[in-house]
Amino acid sequence: MKILTKPSFEEEQILWNSNINYVIGIDEVGRGAFAGPIVAAGVVFHPNVNIDLLCDVNDSKLIRPKLREELSEVIKENALFWTIQQIDINFINKFGIGKANAQVMKNALTELRIKIKSENYYALIDGFNLKIPKQKAIINGDKISLSIAAASILAKVFRDDIMRQASSKYPNYLFAKNKGYGTLEHREAIRSNGLCDYHRTSFDLQKFL
Repeated sequence: MKILTKPSFEEEQILWNSNINYVIGIDEVGRGAFAGPIVAAGVVFHPNVNIDLLCDVNDSKLIRPKLREELSEVIKENALFWTIQQIDINFINKFGIGKANAQVMKNALTELRIKIKSENYYALIDGFNLKIPKQKAIINGDKISLSIAAASILAKVFRDDIMRQASSKYPNYLFAKNKGYGTLEHREAIRSNGLCDYHRTSFDLQKFL
């Protein structure tokens, strides 16, 4: 039987022990969705943060929506710094999801560097190598690094709220339920209603019409 583990500060502690003052965890959500923006968040914790307050933090996909929303507030209250950034549909459709993914993470990192006001930082990024100095890409980082997991929660709560708002404007696509991802119901809605302004035309969605 496989033992499920939760993210920890092990990666962060290595950096803190190396006199890195600010360890930035970055993650994104929405990369694979058919509709909606891509969102990234970044979180910086103090080495002496009360870890008991973060005991429920995990990969956002593994957490119930109500708990995610509660944890989002806990993270914001206990982080040294945090930011949430998004890249809209127009950018995704013009430049593609790969560039949008890289750009939204770079935007999160840039915003936190401005807030930190120090070059004594290092970024832990979920699975995506930005090819810049002072960063480490960690595959399944939201299951390993507590900072990345926290960022994944902030990003998902923010993006889910955007998609609930979009559902009011485009009720036929059930965005509040599917969050823009390609569920069977969403694909059937595309077939019945065509594409709306929230869909990513840079994706091959014509096959669902």
